[in-house]
Amino acid sequence: MTASAASLSDPAAARRPRICLGIETSCDETAAAVVVSDPAAQPGQGRPLGTIRAHLVLSQIDEHQGFGGVVPEIAARAHIDHLDRLVAATLDEAKLGLGDLDAIAVTSGPGLIGGVMVGLMTAKGLALGAGVPLLGINHLEAHALTARLTHGVAFPFLLLLVSGGHCLIAEVTGLGQYRRLGATIDDAVGEAFDKTARLLGLGYPGGPAVEAAARDGDPARFAFPRPMIGRPDCDFSFSGLKTAVRQEAERIRVLSRQDVADLAASFQAAVSDSVADRVGRAAEAFVASHGRGHALVVAGGVAANTALRTRLGDVATRRGLHLVAPPVRLCTDNGAMIAWAGLEHLAAGGDLSADDGLALIPRARWPLDPHAEQIVAGGRGRHRG
Repeated sequence: MTASAASLSDPAAARRPRICLGIETSCDETAAAVVVSDPAAQPGQGRPLGTIRAHLVLSQIDEHQGFGGVVPEIAARAHIDHLDRLVAATLDEAKLGLGDLDAIAVTSGPGLIGGVMVGLMTAKGLALGAGVPLLGINHLEAHALTARLTHGVAFPFLLLLVSGGHCLIAEVTGLGQYRRLGATIDDAVGEAFDKTARLLGLGYPGGPAVEAAARDGDPARFAFPRPMIGRPDCDFSFSGLKTAVRQEAERIRVLSRQDVADLAASFQAAVSDSVADRVGRAAEAFVASHGRGHALVVAGGVAANTALRTRLGDVATRRGLHLVAPPVRLCTDNGAMIAWAGLEHLAAGGDLSADDGLALIPRARWPLDPHAEQIVAGGRGRHRG
């Protein structure tokens, strides 16, 4: 079933399922997956457009926990140590060999450059040996397209991407067609969760730790600011909120367990209010352009936060949209999202050969919307990606 330029341009081949191996090493998860497309599935019908045949993620939480965040050199070394075995185990779980693949997809950026390089070099060797196309995938785009794999979301849709390194809202009108509506001007929301968790002694990763502590807390005890609420744009800011939590914790000095829970709950409520306001403004603009009935897709690791999902569901309903969030295991970085993005590009790319991907280079920055680079260069905010 090895792919070639001839087979990829064959109409009969286009009507059969395609098989893609995805490799993700942009941060602190070493991940690989095999995804198979479903040519009979159509976007907008609410059914998955593909099937995950194998999905393995090796977390590096233990390696980074003592530092309160990801150490790039440690992450890259861990990818080197584990990626080959993880790919082999993924293919074994899928009961496939390299010769059964139609393509290999790999994160080419944005991300920690050392980790991206490890994944890219490994993928180049595998693609060259198997004689299949290699597709370099934008990590942000892979998050954006995951809802099409899991829920068959049709274009256009409104995207909220929230993770440790990225925080943005974009209008998605087609494959490769992304228009940024808003982004963080300082910290990403996941970064704010991590730093707040470290401040409160809750450990790493911060998102799940803060959410767990907040369950026993009073979200109204501390009147934290709601950054950017009411602003006419759709941008985010979390640095001031993070500072407010630190100042309140320093005022109390010796934090009881209840103090920590209340601080976590109040912080989480402030984040949810701020994000809901920003997304609501973007949703109004999106509906004005495209009408009601489309999806609001929330992706990225912070999308696993239950309180935030609940608020975003309300925002979507009020604007005539429906909220779509991938399963929690596909919100954080994973190989399935990379494999699926590869299949989307494979279907749209026509003739591809095994040599096309050998010229790929790792990219520490790679914005979804190329125009976003011009905005940042002009002095408006800081785009994480």
